[in-house]
Amino acid sequence: MSVDLSPPDLPNYPISRPVAEIARAWKIDERIPATVQGFDAPFFQAGLAGYSDGAMRLVARRHGAPFCVTEALLDRTLINGGKGRRKEDPDLLATECGMGEIEDNIAAGLDDHPIAGQVMGTHADEMARASEILVSMNYDVIDVNLACPVKKIKKSNRGGHFLAYPDEAIEILRAVRAVVPKEIPCTVKLRRAFDDTPAMAEKFEQIFAACYEMGYAWAVVHCRTVEQKYLGPGKWEFLRDLVARYPDRVIFGSGDIWTVDDIFRMHDYTGVHGVSVARGCIGNPWIFTQARALMRGEEARIPTLAEQRAALESHFELAMQLHGEAVGGRRMRKFGIKFASHHPRGDEVKRDFIDCETVADWKRTLTKWYSV
Repeated sequence: MSVDLSPPDLPNYPISRPVAEIARAWKIDERIPATVQGFDAPFFQAGLAGYSDGAMRLVARRHGAPFCVTEALLDRTLINGGKGRRKEDPDLLATECGMGEIEDNIAAGLDDHPIAGQVMGTHADEMARASEILVSMNYDVIDVNLACPVKKIKKSNRGGHFLAYPDEAIEILRAVRAVVPKEIPCTVKLRRAFDDTPAMAEKFEQIFAACYEMGYAWAVVHCRTVEQKYLGPGKWEFLRDLVARYPDRVIFGSGDIWTVDDIFRMHDYTGVHGVSVARGCIGNPWIFTQARALMRGEEARIPTLAEQRAALESHFELAMQLHGEAVGGRRMRKFGIKFASHHPRGDEVKRDFIDCETVADWKRTLTKWYSV
């Protein structure tokens, strides 16, 4: 999926006090860690197609992400034994890079839990079968994607398409919840509606209400419509109104989280119980380190060159292990471009990462720009 990775001009939503004060006062809602053991901070790394693989997730966890979601896994692909059976297995890198023992893997930073396997598809029975596969793969949470706005998904009647068809959406939600064991939470990813018409707003409400009635633990609501895709700013005011109308429900917010300050600004302005970080954490795992620092009352400092190099090397090694040199190299080039934004000479570093073709190119770039 190709999405704009540059922040749009965002509205200046008012907040009640300085970000540092908001962060120090914000405590995670006790229902979140009670539902997912280890989910100990009110933010997480979202699933983002083409980015949030096991390598990116493990780097994020080493920098303080308490919970991660896979990119959307297609139901039929899972059923047919394709992607998701291996590349998105949450224990794959621990098995292949670690010592094989759980304790050793955790000590080595190879523990990709807690994690949600996000499933997307067309037919309720196939979504249910795919969810059962994810349960067998040791996912801690099953997340249903009713949000993806990409055109090819719309043509296949998946993702955000269902926000225009509440009866079909509810059928899928019911089928998934019925086959997932009660002790494993189910969640759902939504957008605020299919489009901005009143009719679609009502259909969102039907689906949103049904989620909780069927026992879904929470909804993550992106504040753009499906038709809007990723163009222009989202509407945080929509999230604010939703939380105000449903004060008893756990609701996560998504959309326009580009910096650590945005995490706390969204919480303060909207009242959401947690924040989903997507494009803002690509090449920026420090957003989680910074968020935890602010909650402790400390400074949210920028990463040093040594810290940047360590993250890049770690990410690169994991990507090579997961994808191999050819595919991993292509994936890491786009990550390097984003990582470069933290460097004092970011534009020059970005150009060198764009030119990287081989492992040798990568090593030369790191030596040239990240020697400490």
